[in-house]
Amino acid sequence: MSKAFRIYEHGGPEVLRWEDVHVGDPGPGEARVRHHAVGLNFIDVYHRSGLYALTLPSGIGVEGAGVVEAVGPDVVTVAVGDRVAYERPPGAYAEARICPAARLVKLPEKISFEQAAAMMVKGLTAQYLVRRTFRVQPGQIVLLHAAAGGVGLIAAQWLKALGASVIGTVGSEAKAELARAHGCAHTIVLGKEDFVARVRDLTGGEGVPVVYDSIGKDTFPGSLDCLQPFGMLVTYGNASGPVAPFAPGLLAAKGSLYLTRPSLDTYAAKRADLEAMAADLFDTVLSGKIRIEINQRYALRDAAQAHRDLEARKTTGSTILLP
Repeated sequence: MSKAFRIYEHGGPEVLRWEDVHVGDPGPGEARVRHHAVGLNFIDVYHRSGLYALTLPSGIGVEGAGVVEAVGPDVVTVAVGDRVAYERPPGAYAEARICPAARLVKLPEKISFEQAAAMMVKGLTAQYLVRRTFRVQPGQIVLLHAAAGGVGLIAAQWLKALGASVIGTVGSEAKAELARAHGCAHTIVLGKEDFVARVRDLTGGEGVPVVYDSIGKDTFPGSLDCLQPFGMLVTYGNASGPVAPFAPGLLAAKGSLYLTRPSLDTYAAKRADLEAMAADLFDTVLSGKIRIEINQRYALRDAAQAHRDLEARKTTGSTILLP
C-alpha cells in the first residue's frame, strides 16, 4: 500500500485526508511514478475549496517529480527508470501514482527532483505568460503583481532576462526586498502605496503595455487603470477572489484595452507544446538566467499546514512537499 491525500468534500485544509491507497499497475498510455518531491500551488487551494471544483472523491495536487516505476502497453515517451516531472492531472499529493504518460517530461541530468517539483506549474506558467500570451520586448516596462510569489519570482527573472523593466507589487517590505533580488527594478507594497499612482509616476504617466495579475478581485480595477491605450491585462489567478462581472464597454472607455484569462491547461494541452515549453524552461534555468529557489519544505503528510501557510501569505517563492 501507498499513502496519498484524498478529498471527499470541498472546504478548508481539514478536508485533506491522508489515506492508504492501492496504486496498481499502469494501463495503456499510463506510467507509475514514485515521487521524490511534490509541488504546492495556489490552484491546489482552489481545488480543495471548490473554487475550481473537482469531481469527488479526488486526489489533489497537480505537480510532481520522481522516477518511472512501470509503464503500460504502447508507452514510448518514457521508460522504467526515467527521471520525470509533470503538471496535472490532480493527484500529486501521493507517495506514488498513475500518470498519463503523455503528461510526463524527462528531466535533464542537472535539474533536481526538488527543482522540478518547484517549477513545473509555476515555471511553465511564467513561460507562456511572457513568451506567448504577451510576448514581452526589450525596453518595455511591465507590471507584475505578487512578484514575490512562486510564479512571480520566476517571471520577474525571466522578464529581466528578456530586457524588460519590471514593476512588482508585493505584500510586505521583506517581500519587496526578495522581489528586487529576483529582477524587479521597482517594487510597490500593496496597502501602503497607491499602486496605480506609482505605476503612472514610474512610466511618466503613460502606463504599461501589460499587467500580469494573479491576485484577482482586489487588484483588477487598478490593473486596468495602469494600462496604456491598447494594453493587455492578463488575469491568471484569483488569490483575493474571482473578478466580478463587468460590462465590456469598460475596456473601450479605458483605452481600447485587451483582457485575457489564460490557463496552463490550454497552453500545454498538446504534447508538442508541453515539450517545447518545458525545453524552454529547462534551458533558461540551466543557463543561469532563472534561479529556482525553494523557500519552504514540508513533509507530504503535513500538506494541510502548508495550505494554511500559503493562504495566510506566509510563504514566498516555491514550496515543495517531500514524501
